Amino acid sequence: MFKVIAVYRVPTDDAAKAKFEDHYTNIHTPICLKIPGIKELRTNKIFGGPTGASNLHMIAEMCFENKDAWKAAMKTPEMMASGKDAMTFAGDQVSVHFAEELITNA
Repeated sequence: MFKVIAVYRVPTDDAAKAKFEDHYTNIHTPICLKIPGIKELRTNKIFGGPTGASNLHMIAEMCFENKDAWKAAMKTPEMMASGKDAMTFAGDQVSVHFAEELITNA
């Protein structure tokens, strides 16, 4: 599986956090789900780390079946809209990465 992974840092205060949550849920998620070839949108809300609080708020994974599906999606207007929206509501609070998932079963 190939992914676009967005790592969001913790918003600056409670009001910014509420605004972020509202935008992510009601505007950004529907935009992402329109991307051709997307298989899943996984949202991971960070609640802490081994030493306590984390500077991360959320990790989102847009999942595609294979590299060809990912490459095709990267060229679509829907993906461009998703990226533009992320920069609008998260700006320097988000970093975006591309990954191939490798699974090792126990």
